[in-house]
Amino acid sequence: MHKVVVLADSETATGYRLAGVEVVEASSETAVKALEQLIVQGDYGLVAVDSGLIADPAKAAERAMRGRDLPILLPIPSLKDAFSTDTVDAKAYMGKLVRDTIGFDIKL
Repeated sequence: MHKVVVLADSETATGYRLAGVEVVEASSETAVKALEQLIVQGDYGLVAVDSGLIADPAKAAERAMRGRDLPILLPIPSLKDAFSTDTVDAKAYMGKLVRDTIGFDIKL
């Protein structure tokens, strides 16, 4: 049975850990090497990659993926994207992510 892992920066990793997801932390300098190690390891069926670390994980890991069907590499929005100055309403952005993921709003 294959596992799921998220490749993220240390700040974002905490949130995924709180959600119960396995996480591998990396910096922008070490992200490609960490991704290649996850691919070669062969334990994972899905590797979600923070787009703030690697914008196009399939292209970055093309060599490591050669001849492999798994893992599926899934780019996920970066936390920095949610709070960038280009985002008009960060609260609405985060609300949409929560709604799309779990199907309803959470208000604290």
